[in-house]
Amino acid sequence: MLTVNIMSYKYGHLVAHCVDSLLSQTKVPDVIRVYDDGVGDCKHIKDLYPEVELIERPENLGTTKNFQDALERTTTEYVLFIGADNWLHQDAIRLLSEKKADIICYDIALTGTEKDKFAQRLNTELVDGYLIWEFQYEVTPEQMKSRNRIHGSSMYRTEVAKKYGYIQKGQDKNPQEDWGLFQKMIEGGATYDLVPKPLLFYRRHRENFIK
Repeated sequence: MLTVNIMSYKYGHLVAHCVDSLLSQTKVPDVIRVYDDGVGDCKHIKDLYPEVELIERPENLGTTKNFQDALERTTTEYVLFIGADNWLHQDAIRLLSEKKADIICYDIALTGTEKDKFAQRLNTELVDGYLIWEFQYEVTPEQMKSRNRIHGSSMYRTEVAKKYGYIQKGQDKNPQEDWGLFQKMIEGGATYDLVPKPLLFYRRHRENFIK
């Protein structure tokens, strides 16, 4: 079973697109939750998608605490976090569910008005008009010490992650909380696998927020 947690901070104008990409999957997630981190701009989700649970924070927790609480609430075997401004390929969940590792990564297609600026610091390849951000087939504990090799919307085993939790590594405006979690999981012996296809459409846009 899989829970997808949709994380939103000032992305209320984009969240329905993300939700729709999950409900239209060839294999729909068992649980879908939207977390509005203290803004109040996702209220329309309750009426548009009654099958989706909306959790509205009374105040802004910030990325690390928000993600950690969402992880603690998750009871399914696997979990996947996705920003409310992004969306998934319609066959993503089925392809990921065929894997049995503790962490399952996949490639990313960059999109949005600011994608070119973001791509300048990545090794990307232009395919069918998309800048494709590719990931590795193998990730070692030593590699994870110097750089995050696993992106934050990877699917991972819930109980393994709960042993470590989300860990803030960077400054408040860029906490890199997924790096801390995945580094500890890999160091602890978590298994890793990759679907070498761009299953996430990662939107870099004028209203990107990390807070």
